[in-house]
Amino acid sequence: MMRPKDIAKSGTEHGIQSALFCWANVAMNHGFELADAWAEGALLPIRADDALPTIPELRWLHAVPNGGSRGDDAKSRAIRGNALKAEGVKPGVSDVFLPVKSWSQWDGERRTVNYCGLYVEMKKPGGKPTVEQVEFGAFVSAQGYYWTVCDDWRDAADIIEKYLWGKL
Repeated sequence: MMRPKDIAKSGTEHGIQSALFCWANVAMNHGFELADAWAEGALLPIRADDALPTIPELRWLHAVPNGGSRGDDAKSRAIRGNALKAEGVKPGVSDVFLPVKSWSQWDGERRTVNYCGLYVEMKKPGGKPTVEQVEFGAFVSAQGYYWTVCDDWRDAADIIEKYLWGKL
């Protein structure tokens, strides 16, 4: 079974993002602690087929198709790119979205919403966001979303965990 570090070995944005989703699927079903241990080489306990997810919010973590290679040659890339543009794909929109509110820690009297959802812009190591990606981040931040850029699957996983625990 491939683990996140094996998937991310390519050093590409695709590999790093795929590693994040690999970890997130394990975390959804086994929790953050076991997912982290599994990512480092531990075995996972056997899970009943009808067991409920440990972190059900991660079911809705998803990727947004917004860039990357769209074909083998210029013509096929242009065709696919135009089709995606017609479907509403926008440049600059972040790669990963978690449509879950983040709540502050309970202070004994009340809980408040920290953020409306989480956007993560994934980059290969050392990669920087484009001007459009920074503009998107500023816009969604002003709308009440948490936006961040990560160039490592582990950093993105840590952000997701902190986000869901209300620690951002």
